[in-house]
Amino acid sequence: MQIKVLGSLTAHERGVPVVPTAAKPRQLLALLALHADQVVGVPTLMEEIWGENIPRSASTTLQTYILQLRRKIAAALHDDPRRDAKDVLVTRLGGYLLRVSPGQVDAHEFEQLAESGRTAFELGDYRSASDELRRALTLWQGPALVDVPAGSVLALEVLRLNEERTAALERRIEADLRLGRYAEVVPELRVLAARHPLHEGFCGQLMRALHHTGSSWRALEAYQRLRGCLVRELGLEPSAPLQGLHQAVLSGDPDRALHAAAAAD
Repeated sequence: MQIKVLGSLTAHERGVPVVPTAAKPRQLLALLALHADQVVGVPTLMEEIWGENIPRSASTTLQTYILQLRRKIAAALHDDPRRDAKDVLVTRLGGYLLRVSPGQVDAHEFEQLAESGRTAFELGDYRSASDELRRALTLWQGPALVDVPAGSVLALEVLRLNEERTAALERRIEADLRLGRYAEVVPELRVLAARHPLHEGFCGQLMRALHHTGSSWRALEAYQRLRGCLVRELGLEPSAPLQGLHQAVLSGDPDRALHAAAAAD
């Protein structure tokens, strides 16, 4: 089964779509997919569907949702005598397991590529880091599970994935900066700084890229925009490393700017 969660939820078994239209079975499929090949306990599934207000009929209703998912899978397997829907959506003691082949869930592939990129970055291989992280980020088609209503369990999973995406993006841009690709990343960083007006990481990267392309005054503007948002929204000043980067740009000292940026990592 091929499953995508980095955007809209899609799942295909032998090319046949198996995502149900009903909201709660979609939640179950999404949660099982994120934990593919691992047992997800019944209490966790119930918490996702009903939160703290679990009805007395929850056990029966949950089994009904599982049956609906299996019917979708069975329809896709109708001419395969070797496999049954129960072999894909497996009942285990205390929970259920969605069995998939390695590399068939895009979130898992993203995490593997992002980890490979992080390792390369830490080893100073910035070219490989940029390439691996770029591959990881191309798997995203929008916010994770954008079309699935999320309960308390799934909401945390979505938050984790989206934050991992942001971290991978910031690290990929950092790798590009260390490769001297300043002009290449300026347009991208302008958009990111506008979308995330309180994100010091993107602001700092934009300042460095602008500084190294001869637009120090624009770097100072970016800093003032961020500072204004932080003071207005949170009553906070920028962090010490970012203030140090600001001072380095003011002084026109490239080496000092790079030193301040390294301190911010």
